[in-house]
Amino acid sequence: MADPADRVLNAQRARNDATDLTLRPRRLDEMIGQDRVKANLAILIEAARARGEALEHVLFYGPPGLGKTTLAHILAGEMEVAIRVTSGPAIERPGDLAAILTNLRPHDILFIDEIHRLGRAVEEILYPAMEDYALDIIIGKGPSARSLRLRLPRFTVVGATTRLALMTAPLRARFGAVHRLDFYDEAAMEAIVRRAATLMKMDIDADGLVEIACRARGTPRVALRLLRRVRDFAEVRAGGKVSRAVATEALELLDVDDLGLDEFDRRVLRTVIEKFDGGPVGLQTIAAAINEEPDTIMDVVEPYLIQLGFIDRTPQGRVATPRAYRHLGLAAPEAPQPRLPEI
Repeated sequence: MADPADRVLNAQRARNDATDLTLRPRRLDEMIGQDRVKANLAILIEAARARGEALEHVLFYGPPGLGKTTLAHILAGEMEVAIRVTSGPAIERPGDLAAILTNLRPHDILFIDEIHRLGRAVEEILYPAMEDYALDIIIGKGPSARSLRLRLPRFTVVGATTRLALMTAPLRARFGAVHRLDFYDEAAMEAIVRRAATLMKMDIDADGLVEIACRARGTPRVALRLLRRVRDFAEVRAGGKVSRAVATEALELLDVDDLGLDEFDRRVLRTVIEKFDGGPVGLQTIAAAINEEPDTIMDVVEPYLIQLGFIDRTPQGRVATPRAYRHLGLAAPEAPQPRLPEI
């Protein structure tokens, strides 16, 4: 017989899983923000449905947490087709991709996250699959080897990447629709937090909503994570009601400041300013100084710091701006005075 504590824990996990599913919009009109992308996708969907065809291959790129995976599921929902989800690092061999492709049905969507991390041999298999809906298989070895072409149903590849520049040109060229996702504005973030709080049945006032939204870095994934942590704090310390004061106290406990920067973000800024005199300093050097992966800094931290105007990318390296100094309460260095020519 199951322990009562285990039953409670399992029930809580089930509730959390259900909440995660309901928080993700399932239709295009349920998604908040990214209006230009949604308008283009609506035309793409309507045209494909009118012709009874599969969607063109779609590529989404931009910083993490902005809705690339959500949009892939929305496309499947709007087209009323199945979606197969995988990622670039998970497809190690051409045979792995072949197994996925041969199990697709007409008009199905194959979503490949981190598509820039596909191996070159795997990409070679994907090219004819995307362009000609065919799978080329080599049977045998040596002089007796022969090529066999299998026909595939017309399907759609939806790719997502945070590093568009790392994708090969032939792979990028095979996507008929390429869309960049940008950070969300404050109005959109407030609407996202409000919708999620309603679905989670939270007792939260308008000021509490604004406080969470303005610290969410313009990123829905961050907003939902902060909302869950504020809910936990309110249930334990404030009787379940979230006001501005409760939200502020909870977020300060998480080391999230009024602009949404956490301890890791501030550590990167302080490293550039205090260890390297504000820069310029290379990404690899910053990563080594804080014992972190360069890709994590480039993909997770830098986009928002650049958006805020705290970091500049220069040919010589990263440079902290006067805004970064002011935010950390540090005195910005004086600009060097130009030297006058001697007479």
